[in-house]
Amino acid sequence: MTLQNGPAPEPPGPASTSGVPLAGHWASSLAAGPQVCGTPAEHRPAAGKRAAPRLISLFSGCGGLDLGFEKAGFRRVWANDHDPDAQRVYELNLGPIDPRNILDVDASEIPDGEMLAAGFPCQPFSNAGNRGGVRDSRGMLYKECLRIIASKAPSAVLFENVKGLLSTRDQEGRLVADTIEDDLDALGYRVSRELVNAADYGVPQNRQRVFFVGVRKELGRRFDFPPGTEGGGRTLKTVLRMPRGVPNQAVMPLSPLQSHMVGFIPEGGSWKDVPDDALPRRFLKIRGDMKRYHSPNFYRRFSRNEICGTITASAQPENCGIIHPTEDRRFSIREIARIQTFPDGFLFLDGTGRDVAAMYKVIGNAVPVKLARALASALMDQVFGRARPGGPRTRSGGGTAGASGLRSRAPKPVR
Repeated sequence: MTLQNGPAPEPPGPASTSGVPLAGHWASSLAAGPQVCGTPAEHRPAAGKRAAPRLISLFSGCGGLDLGFEKAGFRRVWANDHDPDAQRVYELNLGPIDPRNILDVDASEIPDGEMLAAGFPCQPFSNAGNRGGVRDSRGMLYKECLRIIASKAPSAVLFENVKGLLSTRDQEGRLVADTIEDDLDALGYRVSRELVNAADYGVPQNRQRVFFVGVRKELGRRFDFPPGTEGGGRTLKTVLRMPRGVPNQAVMPLSPLQSHMVGFIPEGGSWKDVPDDALPRRFLKIRGDMKRYHSPNFYRRFSRNEICGTITASAQPENCGIIHPTEDRRFSIREIARIQTFPDGFLFLDGTGRDVAAMYKVIGNAVPVKLARALASALMDQVFGRARPGGPRTRSGGGTAGASGLRSRAPKPVR
């Protein structure tokens, strides 16, 4: 099938020095040395104004975090992700991305920057995965972030990961979150850490993620996370009011078993509404001993007046809020993109069934754009001394709970 949204992906370019094929725009420029990602003229600072802080983006995914930083006034100079599906979406919307495995990238090939942001792989720490933690090789990829930070010494760094990281221990029995803080401290950063719910920042989704923000000690500052900007966030009905002509309305079909179960679930309901004679044996076993199985709420069908559950990369109705409130189907690509607060002009690929499934994955892995912009605007204000119009005002002092009721661990004393 022909792609309907933007040009077809470019053919593979020449190989890098490591033998890895270079994709798209990056292939034609890497040989000339470190490259700056192209920024449209309207986004460049006017003559006489201070240049925008330069952003180095690692594990960029399809671009939710980077788009939020761009909207807050940062200028991306380098981006990297090894997932071909994420690369295609990123290039279609934001521009060049280095497709190599980060292990194959020498720090000297990366332009300098004042800000570094990274959403290193979350699957090893996710409650929805197997919780391999640091025993999963992906769980140690944050060490590659440290390698590049040590070389580039940006003024500030931001890491994002899943809530499960907070309870994961390394091979020595220490909490991984504490190890990450200590590693950044050793590199010269004062670190703030907070568990954030995206719903507190106008995202129509209860999505808990942990963020680490480090600021160079010589700057004499410590980052304060901004307060929630929009109370409890928007409800699903604001997202599902879809104007005509909005692209990417493709839907990944449910399996026959999923379709059968969804047909019994009313708006606002869950698998608990499915009669016994329609439940698979596995679910009947769980229903027979709910206390033992901690009362799971599978197949949650959030109503139009609720904030959605977490959109995950798997997009399975059993473990995430992916069922449409009134139609017996998954949310479409565009609907989950809106739940993740991507603008309607941000395009995805839906020309084949494989493309459609891949888009659920890359969108589910993304940082919601509005959350990314809120944190980036706070960094712009606190670290770089420039408030961005439309950005949130930052608080002073310790952490406070937002509308979600989440509260972070008290910050460590300044060292």
